[in-house]
Amino acid sequence: MDFKDYYKILGVEPTADDKTIKAAYRKLARKYHPDVSKEKDAEAKFKDASEAYEALKSADKRAEYDDLRKYGQHGQPFQGPPGWQGRGGGGFGGGQDTGDFSDFFSSIFGNRGPGFGGGQSGRSAGRRGQDVEMELPIFLEESLSNESKKVSFQVPQYNAAGQHVSNTSKSLNVKIPAGVTDGERIRLKGQGAPGIGGGANGDLFLIIRFAPHPKFDVEGENLIITLPLAPWELALGTEVAVPTLTGKINLKVPAGSQNGQRMRAKGHGLLNKAGERGYLFVQLKAVMPKTSSDEVKALWEELAKKAAFDPRENF
Repeated sequence: MDFKDYYKILGVEPTADDKTIKAAYRKLARKYHPDVSKEKDAEAKFKDASEAYEALKSADKRAEYDDLRKYGQHGQPFQGPPGWQGRGGGGFGGGQDTGDFSDFFSSIFGNRGPGFGGGQSGRSAGRRGQDVEMELPIFLEESLSNESKKVSFQVPQYNAAGQHVSNTSKSLNVKIPAGVTDGERIRLKGQGAPGIGGGANGDLFLIIRFAPHPKFDVEGENLIITLPLAPWELALGTEVAVPTLTGKINLKVPAGSQNGQRMRAKGHGLLNKAGERGYLFVQLKAVMPKTSSDEVKALWEELAKKAAFDPRENF
């Protein structure tokens, strides 16, 4: 079963509003409708567009799809996040003019396509389980790759009357999608509290929190590091090995650089949703020697006389 990027199929951005999505679908439907189109693979493209619109036109379906989208790549085999269980069913009879939708669609939405009575088919009348929410601290380095992380949490248990009776411990290996941001919520469907009377399980929501880093501060997708320099390094220029999340880079500090000045290195920040990394901003900081010999002090005095420099000229 291959993953389908419904936004890519419709040719819209993931941030597109409902009006834009509807307009994109209508444009493709007119272009590829089998009754009028002479385009190659018109019928398949029409079905893809119809399926994409069916998935994105509803706020609930779109939210459910968006939760899974970060785990898939268009045209590549899809397995879903850890603990995710598809609704199964493969292709099924769709509504008017849409034909059958794909296995991928029905694995997410079950029988919630057109012609299935508003999406309640096959669902139990029982009570849905409670959602569980927890914060998940991760290191900045972990946000750069799709690594798995073991998560342990407490799941509430209820009796048939809906009364809370106990908590059980549960552990999962969770794949952290590359490019996650601080405060982002990740939903693991069905990993919350069990349902009552045959109802569906609740979901587990993980709230990503970046653990403080000893070297870097975070500004959006950019990182900031403070680089200590001697006054003469600022004055004369130098080249310094600067740490990044993935190694070190050589940074050339031009002669005459100022204390507090920022330099930037492209592609050494955090990963964004487009798969690109932000900037690493290197903030220069002049550090004075704690003690000076008489000889060094004399050199500073000589510099003060010869430089003829007033730092408070415009103060």
